[in-house]
Amino acid sequence: MSPQFSASRLNRPSAAVPSPLSPFDKPAVGEILADARAPLHIAMVVPPYFDVPPKAYGGVEAVVADLVDALVDRGHRVTLLGAGEPGTKATRFVSVWDEIQAERLGDPFPEVLHALKIRRVLEDIAARDRIDIVHDHTFAGPMNAAFYRDLNVPTVITVHGPVDGDCHTYYSELRDDVAMIAISDRQREIAPDLSWVGRVHNALRVDDWPFQPQKKDYALFLGRYNHCKAPHLALQAAHAVGMPLVLAGKCSEPPEKAYFEQAVRPLLTEVDVVFGMADANDKRKLLSEARCLLFPVQWEEPFGMVMIEAMVCGTPVVALRGGAVSEVIVDGVTGRICDDPAELPAAIREVQTYDPQACRDHVVANFGADTLGRGYEQCYRRVLRQQRVPQSTRDFTAFTPWPVGIVQPGSSSVVPGAPAFTGGMAGDSA
Repeated sequence: MSPQFSASRLNRPSAAVPSPLSPFDKPAVGEILADARAPLHIAMVVPPYFDVPPKAYGGVEAVVADLVDALVDRGHRVTLLGAGEPGTKATRFVSVWDEIQAERLGDPFPEVLHALKIRRVLEDIAARDRIDIVHDHTFAGPMNAAFYRDLNVPTVITVHGPVDGDCHTYYSELRDDVAMIAISDRQREIAPDLSWVGRVHNALRVDDWPFQPQKKDYALFLGRYNHCKAPHLALQAAHAVGMPLVLAGKCSEPPEKAYFEQAVRPLLTEVDVVFGMADANDKRKLLSEARCLLFPVQWEEPFGMVMIEAMVCGTPVVALRGGAVSEVIVDGVTGRICDDPAELPAAIREVQTYDPQACRDHVVANFGADTLGRGYEQCYRRVLRQQRVPQSTRDFTAFTPWPVGIVQPGSSSVVPGAPAFTGGMAGDSA
């Protein structure tokens, strides 16, 4: 029988603040004055799978939600294009699907069709309103960049995933059609030949996360079930110190289910807890009450959002070195970085003596949402200067901005007077 959730069982100085841009990107003199320039209109494109912010799984969507709010707080206009329900401060939200496509995550068709839908909507918007820049967080969407360039609109993309193998080939073929933004310095080190324009670490709104110095007797794994995230190593490490492990994460795709049955289920004991997918509230409770988060990654982790989510709750992280781990954890202060799985048990014991306040302070200083808005704005302005895109080439003095709201597929038009967008593209039955 699988272990079940049991409520009773779950009952040093911070590092210096880094620049939102990578050390590779020392700002030019003119860049210092960037914030004094006119507000921008940013078209923010997200995948079709989850709401923004997400109700449960959805790391990209969580980051984008905080980014949108940060940009609006800085005085910019943001048109957010995706799926689901509006939940941010975006000036307007355009849903190009009748519902989120969560059940089709991993299927390439929704991603490709989403890119086509977005292109049509942005063409309609550009006919009436100035768009300064498109910021795309999808995988297929950047293939629209050449089309947007013909509209005098540059495209930036945030690379949320790997940059090696086939992904490197894909991003290389995009060439100078896009300006790429990394979420860690390690991403850029792996693929220095790509068209990087900057690095902005992921971040979060600190006040949205509880701080809990009093911990309960369990370690936590929170992530996808696969060999890259390696929950089987988390189980082995927790068992070595006699600590129950709570596993919360995504296990819906066939490869994830197969991994769970082959690598995780045989290791489970009666004291372990298979929680399932944690929604926003469950995630905060689990992270804030755990003695530590186990993050035994076996790949070049692009960032690892769950690490800062744990630390902001006052929970230290025990991780294996990989990807951006050393950029996120202050080793010996907010967690331990191990080079071998055999080191994990001792690290679990050690981090229980760490100061929870130091963990939270590190996130406040280095990964607060204000760094998102500031860092991405600098990247946007850099791209606009480099490409010398005119920001006021058309007369929009007679244009009345859209009201804040949501535009759904099937509406009579996307913008007043623009061609109708019905969402009725071939094969769309969502």
